[in-house]
Amino acid sequence: MNTRISSLTQLSASQLVVIDMQEKLGLAMQPEAFELVTHNIQRLLQAAQLLALPVIITEQYAKGLGNTLAALQPFCAQAATIDKMTFSACATPKFNQQLHRDLPQVILTGMETHICVLQTALDLLAHHKQVFVVEDAVISREPANKANALARLRDAGCLITNTESVLFECLGSAEHAQFKAIAKLIK
Repeated sequence: MNTRISSLTQLSASQLVVIDMQEKLGLAMQPEAFELVTHNIQRLLQAAQLLALPVIITEQYAKGLGNTLAALQPFCAQAATIDKMTFSACATPKFNQQLHRDLPQVILTGMETHICVLQTALDLLAHHKQVFVVEDAVISREPANKANALARLRDAGCLITNTESVLFECLGSAEHAQFKAIAKLIK
């Protein structure tokens, strides 16, 4: 029996993971696409704060690649930040310690889609998590690599979604107490 759901309306079941959104890695990305992804991750982090969703931030070799983008820092105060050397965050014990085992859904964002996001998502699936990859909040240096990774992730069982869908699915209704605050993030 498949008990997985394809919606994020169960807020108490979700957590947000931001993979390797670091200064030096960002320099290798196409600037316009990187700006859009950064903006979308900002909105998701703000929504996570408003909705009290747990957040995990990973940094790939922070000593060499720098810390999480300054533009995201104001929204990361409550997040657990994990330095890693592995491509899959799941291969880092500290990540697994922060990952809420009782929350079956993971909203996944970050870079690069075809490396760290892909490997993390596949491992999360293997750990019986339902993975929502936010298409407009992930990036690769080459758009073709991102497209290939998203196709692989969809085929593997991830749900490919977008920022606005995540925001409104988390609310479920315009009657939600945070509806007005979340709606402002869209404008």
